[in-house]
Amino acid sequence: MSSSPTNGNPTNGSPSAGVLWAGDAAACASRGYEVQQLAARVASSADQADAALARLSGVEMGTWESPAGRAYRTALSLQAASLRRSRTALQEATAAVLRHAQAVMLSAGRTG
Repeated sequence: MSSSPTNGNPTNGSPSAGVLWAGDAAACASRGYEVQQLAARVASSADQADAALARLSGVEMGTWESPAGRAYRTALSLQAASLRRSRTALQEATAAVLRHAQAVMLSAGRTG
């Protein structure tokens, strides 16, 4: 059985090759925590997009009845739609990063 020169873990196709060793588990746990922090930052970005949407909806130009006013409202509407899509993508990314963090943490529990 061959071993890795850095940690002594088996590197061939033996049954124990899929098992994490204690040092690897600690690294995975630390990495899982880092991934959870990343998820929190992504969620914060989604919250910021939500706050920007709220501010954008507060902009009222309904009394400005001119071609420029209509163009401005159209531009605001397009920006709001884009921001909603971005917020949704950020929310989905948060969920994906949290799932990954859970997978990393679970792999930390499989020590050899």
